Amino acid sequence: MSVTANPPATIDPEAFSVSRTITIAAPLEKVWAAITEPEHIAKWAGSEASISAIEAGGTGVWTFEGYGSVPVAIEELDPPRTVAYRWGNMDSPTIDPVVSTVFRFTLAAVDGGTQLTVVESGFENLADPPARMADNREGWTSELDELVAYLEGAS
Repeated sequence: MSVTANPPATIDPEAFSVSRTITIAAPLEKVWAAITEPEHIAKWAGSEASISAIEAGGTGVWTFEGYGSVPVAIEELDPPRTVAYRWGNMDSPTIDPVVSTVFRFTLAAVDGGTQLTVVESGFENLADPPARMADNREGWTSELDELVAYLEGAS
């Protein structure tokens, strides 16, 4: 089974952000579950995921094989359209809002499935913003390709 091909993530150096818009041949509700429920997140975005509650203020940890564990917190939730997570880094079990980024998923139903846009911002707060944006551009390209494969049944 082939999966939907999507363009890679892009960097906006002036906004210190990384973004990507993809189309997934799956209903909006299924995509929403995949980006908010830990048992689904672990299937495409890492090897393990936990979230204390799927609500603003919910916290957890996402673990990426070969990289380590990253603390996450839900900053905004408007089901089933928008969820924003703040994540820290692998050097600390807590999130320091001064040196972290926020990534926001926005969903829209489209013919044949769902359009998902992710925008990660806040790179100006990190050491070496250009390198971090480049790393995360690659990360969002590969992770969201894995999300498409997972939801379209090719993984």
